Formats: sequence, C-alpha cells, structure tokens
Amino acid sequence: MASGLDMMAPICLVENKNEKLFVNQEALKILEKISKPVVVVAIVGLYRTGKSYLMNCLAGKKHGFPLGSTVQSKTKGIWMWCLPHPTKPDQVLVLLDTEGLGDVEKGDPKNDSWIFALAVLLCSSFIYNSIGTINHQALEQLHYVTELTELIKTKASPCPDGVEDSVDFVGFFPDFIWAVRDFTLELKIDGRSVTEDDYLENALKLSQSKNPKMQTSNVSRESIRHFFPKRKCFVFDRPIHDKNLLANIENVPENQLDLQFQEQTKKFCSYIFTNAKIKTLKEGFIVTGKRLATLVVTYVDTISSGNVPCLENAVTTLAQLENSAAMQMASDYYSEQMIQKVKFPTDTIEELLDVHAACEKEAISIFMKNSFKDENQEFQKNLVKIIKEKKEEFLLKNEEASLKCCQAILEQLSKPLMESVSAGLFSVPGGHKCYMEIKEKIKQDYQQVSRKGVKSNEVLQNFLQSQAVVEKSILQLDTALTEGERALAEERTKREAIEKEQELLKQKQQEQQQRIEAEKRSLQENIDQLEKKLIKERENLLEEHKRILDHKLKVQEEMLTEGFRKRAEDMSAEINQLQKRVKDTEDNSPWLVKVLKNVASDLISTVFTPVRIVDNIVKGVSSLFKR
Repeated sequence: MASGLDMMAPICLVENKNEKLFVNQEALKILEKISKPVVVVAIVGLYRTGKSYLMNCLAGKKHGFPLGSTVQSKTKGIWMWCLPHPTKPDQVLVLLDTEGLGDVEKGDPKNDSWIFALAVLLCSSFIYNSIGTINHQALEQLHYVTELTELIKTKASPCPDGVEDSVDFVGFFPDFIWAVRDFTLELKIDGRSVTEDDYLENALKLSQSKNPKMQTSNVSRESIRHFFPKRKCFVFDRPIHDKNLLANIENVPENQLDLQFQEQTKKFCSYIFTNAKIKTLKEGFIVTGKRLATLVVTYVDTISSGNVPCLENAVTTLAQLENSAAMQMASDYYSEQMIQKVKFPTDTIEELLDVHAACEKEAISIFMKNSFKDENQEFQKNLVKIIKEKKEEFLLKNEEASLKCCQAILEQLSKPLMESVSAGLFSVPGGHKCYMEIKEKIKQDYQQVSRKGVKSNEVLQNFLQSQAVVEKSILQLDTALTEGERALAEERTKREAIEKEQELLKQKQQEQQQRIEAEKRSLQENIDQLEKKLIKERENLLEEHKRILDHKLKVQEEMLTEGFRKRAEDMSAEINQLQKRVKDTEDNSPWLVKVLKNVASDLISTVFTPVRIVDNIVKGVSSLFKR
C-alpha cells in the first residue's frame, strides 16, 4: 500500500492468540507509511453489543469490521482501519475495534484487562459501548477502568505515595464517550427532560448507599470522573425491531432502519469527525502513523514480557527513534540545499557562508519541528557537529574548485609567455621590459576573469613566485639596463612581492574572521531556535498542568456537593502537587537560562572556535518571563 490509506478492509493490529498478544507486522507496515497526524478512535465493550457496527459507520461502510450474528465474539484482539479523515484532509482517521469483553470462551479474564488498557493507551477518543441503560450493573461491568492504575505506569520511578502517578494519568487519558445501545427510557431526571450528557453525569454521581454492589459501582464512577476530564454520551434506539433482520444488520437497507436510530448514528459520527482530537503525547507532541506503530510495539512487547507498560519509557523509546530520524532529516536537507544553491567556486567565502547560514537555519527548524524530549539536547549537539563537518567539506570543495579554475586560467594566459621564455626571446637587450609588459598583461587579463573563487590571489601569488628566478635571469642578461636600473627593478619586484604577501595574509585573516562570525551566527541560531522550542514546550506544559488542576478542583467540588467530604479531602495531596507544578513551571526562567548556557558552552567546547560569547548569546532570556 502506497500510503496506508487505500485500505479496503480492516486488518488485525494486535492478535490475541492463546491468551497472548502479538503485533501484526503487516499492520505495522501500513502505519509506518503514514506521516500525517492520526486521530485514533477505539471502541470497547461487552461482546455482542454492536461495537463493530458503529465503527463501520465511522468508516462510511456497511461492511468491514466483522459484525457476527451469533453469541460468539467475532473480533479477536484489536483490529485497525486507517482512512482519510472525512473532514480534515491533513489528518488520518485510525479506527480500532477491540474484541468483546467478558467472552465466556476466554480462559483468562486478565486478557480483557490488557485489551482495555491497550485501547486507552493507543487512542485519543475512547468509546465504551453498552446495552440498555447506565445502571449499577453497567458500571460494575466497567470495572476495567478501575484496574488501569495497576496495568499502566506513568513514570519509570513513580513517587512513593502514588500522588504523581495519579496526577499524570489524567494528562494522557483520551476523551471518553459512552455509547448506550437499545436505549428505551425517556431522557428525564425527576420529571425534567435532560440531555444525554446530563444523563451520563447523573449516572456517575456517587451513591451514599452502603450496599456492597453500590460501593463497587462507586469505584467505577469515581475512576471515570477522575481519569476522563472530557466525557460525552450518546443513546441509540434499537436499529430495527425484527430480530431476524437485526442478526444481519449490515445487509439491511438504510431505509428499513429505525429513523431515530439513523439520526442518532449520524449525530454520533458527526461528533467524532468534528471533535475527536489528534493523538498526542506529553506536552502536546503530535503522533503520526509511524509514531503510533512504535507505541504499539513498545506496549505489546512490554505486556508480553510480563511487565507493566510505562508511558515514560514508551515516550523515551519513541523520542530516541524520532530524534535520530529528525537529525538525519535535517542533515539530509542541509546537504541537498547546499548542493542545489552553491555554484562552485564562489567569489568569496562570505558568499558560501551566507548560503550555509540560510540552509542551516532551515535544517535546525526541521529538527526542532520533528524532535521532542531531546534530553540534554544530545541530538541537537550531534546535528551541529554533522552540519559543521559538512560545511567544512563544502568550504574545502570550494577551495579545490577555485584552485583548479585559477590554475587553468593562468596556464592558458601564461602559455605564450612560457613558450617565449623557452625560446630565449627575452635574452636580448630590452628583453626584461618586454617580459614585464607581458607579465603585467597576464595579471590584468587574469584579474578581469570573474568567479575565480577564494584561491584567486593565492594562485596568482604562487605563479608570480614561480617566475621570480626566470625574471631575475632575464634582468641580469639585459645589457640595455644599467646597474642602477637593475637594482631599482629588483627592489620594485621585492616590494610588490611583499605587498602581495601582505594582501594574501590580510585576506586569510579576513576569511578566518568570517569563519568565526559564521560560527557565532550558527551558535546563535541554535540557541534562538532551542529557546523558542523550550518556551513553547513550557507553555504547553503549563496549559496541561492548569487543565488537570481545573479538572481535579471540579471533581473535588462535586465530591463535596455530593456529601463525600472524606474523599474530597483525600484529593488535597494531588491538588497541592498540581498547584506546585503550575508554580514551578511559571517560575522556571532560571532553568531555561541555565539550559541555554550549558548548551552554548558544550557547543563552543566541542564544535566551535573557542570564543567568549556564551553570555552574549543567552543575554535577555531572563527578561522574556518578565514581560
């Protein structure tokens, strides 16, 4: 498949075989070809509750995910369907249909929990599909959500009191959508008409009953409210009342389906297409199909090894791969652009360094756009080294091209002179004057040739030096000159040679200074772009912390309103932790200055010419947070 988007039917992504999970390599190949951001919608629920039908509706197809018409579950593992997003052309819709929970044919109920956990880990919108009403039984059946803290770790080394882990769960959990099928009740509470969302929120209120079953369903209610800040509910009438037709609903013409069900399905699909978010990781890093493939492998391999998936480890694994790819992408871009834009030889070294600066700026931008969680900026430092080495190669190639060009020009211009010297045409009275006139003409003609490059003066100086012995011999043999005239001629030649040497030295010093200035610009560009990236990441992190804090405060207020003061007070540690995170993130300008200084120092000591420019390059960073 060229893009992964010409899938005519779903494919198994995670196979559940003999109570073990395996990743399907063919499905991975499809994901790896998707470079666009993905909107991942997963559906879970008890088996034979019509999950696959809803997913086919989202795919815009009547057939696709197997529906089944018996009491046996048809979907095993997790099936995937990648499709062009119907309303957002710059995104890809990835539908994940999971095997039915609670299948009596399964031997190990833990298998259901892992399927449930994987769906939560991989998606950006999580649909829970159930039959009937949201009652105590339905909430008891959703006990999988209460097990998530045991099946997923957010950090490799969580805080001993579990507060940080609990806080971080909210940061990565997807949006929650409860689809209630075959709903036959009126949407009324205490005789008042309510919306579907009101119905869900009322059903999630904690019960004061001491009944053990009520308390069990309270745990599910509390988990949903704690972990899923954004919740939505849809209720669906029975699609058709003829039991025989219902068993083969995919073959029933749309005009035979219940009109209310049709409207509810359209409303559901429209909501998903409009509101389902791009899958992101911490601090808003966007997940593409390729990145999703890495996450699938990381999570399933961890589960298969008997360990608990850790989000921090998964992100670190993904970051290593993505940052390496970003570094290669930026490096390749730099090389390609330099090859296209540099015409060898350039007139000056400055001309080449200006092109280098423009190409490097874009290359750094590409790296910044595609990298994330670059600990200690190791990949950025490596990119700087790579680009510097490539720049030196281009400078050397430019010198070689100039050298070859200048030597060819002088060889052609001086050929008549060389032939005349060999023939002894200047070994006559007045020969020195004739020789000097021809040599001067060669110099003038040489100077008039354009685009000789950076070695122009050096090659000319070497040529003139190579003629010194010949010139002196002709001078000594010229009987038309007096001793005084010979002495003056020799003095003039020596003075011109010294002037040329000084001019050449001055050019080399100037070029060296231009190289240093180019390194300063390069260092400054790296620091500037890193600074913008870190500030943006800080803003994203602060927004994330505030969003979670607002959610926790809202849940605490609801607990108090519902009379659960003790549970509300138990949330204080989480809220205090979040408030501290918000304050620390708002006040981290010293950290940013320190990071930028460290990066600048590292680059100067390992890559650039040692010059005292660190403080100048990062000056003013602190003031950014005082504006």
